[in-house]
Amino acid sequence: MNKDLSRALVILGVLLALGMSAAAFIFGMQARHIGAGRQNISVKGLAEKNVQANYAEWKIGVQIVAPSFAEALSRLRKARPVLDDFLAKHGFDKSALKISEEAVAANMVEEELPEGRSRHVQRGYRATQSIMVTSKDLDKVTKVSRAALELEADGQPVFYSSPLFLVSNLEDIKMSLIGAATENASKRASEFAKYGGAKVGTMRSASQGAFYILPVGTEASADEYGGTYDKSTIDKVARVVVTIEYNIEH
Repeated sequence: MNKDLSRALVILGVLLALGMSAAAFIFGMQARHIGAGRQNISVKGLAEKNVQANYAEWKIGVQIVAPSFAEALSRLRKARPVLDDFLAKHGFDKSALKISEEAVAANMVEEELPEGRSRHVQRGYRATQSIMVTSKDLDKVTKVSRAALELEADGQPVFYSSPLFLVSNLEDIKMSLIGAATENASKRASEFAKYGGAKVGTMRSASQGAFYILPVGTEASADEYGGTYDKSTIDKVARVVVTIEYNIEH
């Protein structure tokens, strides 16, 4: 029994020694692999350019409230020609106009109740019809939108919005800015690497962040994603941010 026990202990010792040697070998291989791995750096690139709106949209319409459905529709049809004459007077032909369908719906108003409560009740019918004006003549759209005040002053039942000044080639602008922002990111990465005694390697990943169309002189928000599209001004600034990760070689 003593001989068998001694032999078993010797075999166990050999197996443990082999196991520890294998583990040391594997760990050493992993350590060398990790040590040889490249580091990376992530930087943001920014690019911007001045752009100008090249077309405008403006909405104007007629709105009537009357006791009955029929009366609301009848009064709407009598008031609509005033808009046609107004727009023709300001140089807009039918090709520049998109006219909505006539619409009549219940006119709901909020009614106050005792103890600070309220409820919505119907008070007659509301008839509406709108016209969307689209033009590349931005000055003409600006002038007609200001002149709409005269219709209100004359007691015409009109409603209208502020003009929207839009850019038609947004995708082209965005693509050109992405290229410039990528170049900007590469320069920033090179500066970081230079002061760290390293060299910028290949690009590992890239993503586009926020794309902004802003009024001139406006700062973008700190939000990295999403963006803003200003439609209230003619002169704008387009701005794009990209995030790029590079390998760093020592």
